[in-house]
Amino acid sequence: MALQVYSLAPRTSIPYNSVSPAIIAAAKRERRLRTKASSEPEAAPAAAAGQVKEVNKDTFWPIVKTAGDKIVVLDMYTQWCGPCKVMAPKFEELSEKHEDIVFLKLDCNQENKPLAKELGIKVVPTFKILKDEKVIKEVTGAKFDDLVHAIEVARST
Repeated sequence: MALQVYSLAPRTSIPYNSVSPAIIAAAKRERRLRTKASSEPEAAPAAAAGQVKEVNKDTFWPIVKTAGDKIVVLDMYTQWCGPCKVMAPKFEELSEKHEDIVFLKLDCNQENKPLAKELGIKVVPTFKILKDEKVIKEVTGAKFDDLVHAIEVARST
């Protein structure tokens, strides 16, 4: 029996012997991520509104699920990024100002790379605004005014 590899594009299977190892590895990684995302968390860590909580690939989705209908703002950054360092204190201030919103930070390092890819990160800093476990707004770059506007729009919907 040949191993079946599935792609995101039209759902077709490809015989194992005609697929490169890189494609097989990508398919296994995708399957692993889907399994993780769909599995129910045992005890999701709570994120207090009004504070910025550092998350990783294992804690992000459980926290988003426990947020329920609250708005979640995710700051994706790296340690070496200058604009990210400029936005960090401003992001903290926003969390103190909007206590009804859950503020999260994700360091897009090697360990969290699968989640960053899943969320479609191409530039840092990137801010994703989620509601009901879905991304409703995105702000890329160190654009504080755009982030504030996006949060206000999300709150009004």
